[in-house]
Amino acid sequence: MLLSRRAALAGLALAPLLPRMALAQTPAPLPEPPDLGGDYRAARAAFRTNLLRRGPAPDEGDPLSAPEGAQALTYRSAGRELVAWASPAGDPASPRPAVLVLHGGNAIWHGHWADLAAPFVAAGYHALMPTMRGENGQPGDFSAFYDETDDVLAAADALRARPGVDPARVFVSGHSVGGTLTLLSALAGDFRGAAALSPSPDTRLFFQRFAEDIPFDASDPREVEMRSAVCFASGFRCPVLMSHGDREARSSRSIDLTVARARAAGTRAEHRVVEGDHMGSIPGSVAEGLRFFTSL
Repeated sequence: MLLSRRAALAGLALAPLLPRMALAQTPAPLPEPPDLGGDYRAARAAFRTNLLRRGPAPDEGDPLSAPEGAQALTYRSAGRELVAWASPAGDPASPRPAVLVLHGGNAIWHGHWADLAAPFVAAGYHALMPTMRGENGQPGDFSAFYDETDDVLAAADALRARPGVDPARVFVSGHSVGGTLTLLSALAGDFRGAAALSPSPDTRLFFQRFAEDIPFDASDPREVEMRSAVCFASGFRCPVLMSHGDREARSSRSIDLTVARARAAGTRAEHRVVEGDHMGSIPGSVAEGLRFFTSL
């Protein structure tokens, strides 16, 4: 869930964030984001984010004890141990598909498991929901999507190694902040398919609303481009579904552009709209994600 702090921030007039970004409280349309090619992995290898502010993620979240239906475990990323919640281990003799589920916001809450992971478990999937660096009191510096993508990929490796998981059928799905990370992970990792719920493929739009969450050098356009899946949409490494509620259309145009660029490169990409606002659309979007994964 998103905290009330975020709802309050959405209504504030923001200071300048990024080059060419409008100063008005209701921003003017932004120029079309650049198409930077189809090799996001190579781009990441040549880039290091410049964090001007180091410290924890801006949200607090719940205690890291596992919610009902899950168990807590740790995985390693960039030399640190981070907590994840997972469904019980399965039978290695009968491997099943699995979903890496990425929570919304910048911390994990127990309700995330019930809303985002439990439906996949009920449908027969293994599920693993990781925390990221700097979240819920854990080590590491919050970077707003970028270094967290490395955590997602490390968590995916941990999920593939779980007993009873078919490593060839590992999917990724997430909501809001987790939806944006889902898209970046589908560019950088190896998944069977990706379902991004209410994502921000053009993170200029996200950072217009949440300026206080920017820890990096926002005067460098490359910082935002490297966090924006639309700039590398010709390089998705798996089929991708993007969905959102019919009462949250802020990113609809950037999703359409992301889909168009992916399809032009021969990748299956879909944009679906379900009933609801940012939070109310979660059940419908999860259902769409399940249908999409079943089709792959």
